Amino acid sequence: MSYAFPDSDPRPPRRSRRGPLTVAVVAPVAAALAGWLVWQAVADSGDGGTPKAAPPSQQQSSAAAGTTAPASPTASDRDGPDDADDGTDGDKNDGNQGDEASSSAPAATGPLKGKVVVIDPGHNPGNFRHTAEISRLVDIGTHRKECDTTGTSTNAGYTEAQFTLDVSRRLRALLEKQGATVRFTQDGDRAWGPCVDERARIGNKAGADAVVSVHADGSAAGNRGFHVILPGSVKAGAADTRAIVGPSRELGERIAGNFVRVTGSAPSNYVGNGTGLVVRRDLGGLNLSTVPKVFIECGNMRDSKDASLVTSGAWRQKAAQGISEGIVSFLRG
Repeated sequence: MSYAFPDSDPRPPRRSRRGPLTVAVVAPVAAALAGWLVWQAVADSGDGGTPKAAPPSQQQSSAAAGTTAPASPTASDRDGPDDADDGTDGDKNDGNQGDEASSSAPAATGPLKGKVVVIDPGHNPGNFRHTAEISRLVDIGTHRKECDTTGTSTNAGYTEAQFTLDVSRRLRALLEKQGATVRFTQDGDRAWGPCVDERARIGNKAGADAVVSVHADGSAAGNRGFHVILPGSVKAGAADTRAIVGPSRELGERIAGNFVRVTGSAPSNYVGNGTGLVVRRDLGGLNLSTVPKVFIECGNMRDSKDASLVTSGAWRQKAAQGISEGIVSFLRG
């Protein structure tokens, strides 16, 4: 996902009904997490990140020729990008589904019974074949920007769109076991998109209790770690995030803490001042949301060490687990 010009807001007071975020720090990342342990005392930095480099054309070709794997993870997952479903099973429609979400059947039992979670797998494996469609501008309240982008990739050609679908499907399976009804903005079942404004509307129409947009970053080599993007306070045009800023921050904090604990990954060393939290006002998926929503950049695909993580099926399962446990913690209170 592109990263440009984040804004910073003062941290709103936490609601008393939820306990403080606890972060378990493991020895291999103790030094990197020093800033994380003091995040409650530090406001978001608003640091500007490094824009992503577009994947080379040969990487796009690799995406088009990707393999197909089961939608849900299995015990036989093997490390490497070839165990991910890239969703490139043909253009099933024209990319315009009228803000409808792909939906799972509601689970019969579990602590999240009655809760609706919308998962937004970033980008789409078919986007690179529909550059005209995804390049058109849409209104995100504060300004107009591209409908969507192709996303980034590792230097070896494993695309962000493959990664986000695989993690999202693993995440869905985990949440359904907790009793949640899970809906997707796209599940490799459309030719391109949806646009960022439609992604927001899908969560809004579902009346979601939480929405998480899954991504991986494409910054410079040496930039490592994850970060969670929170909505800033926006009131412009169709965008009004004031009611969701507080709960979205709480959702983001819960996800960040559990992501550290489960994956052992450190918060970003290039944005967020070690907190793993960044506030932005330039993302349509956040600006137009009326329900609690965050983005998570699970790692930097252009760094070789982070790339070795995102291309591992075992690590992607941990990433899904960390996100799931954060969502569960938020929804259970």
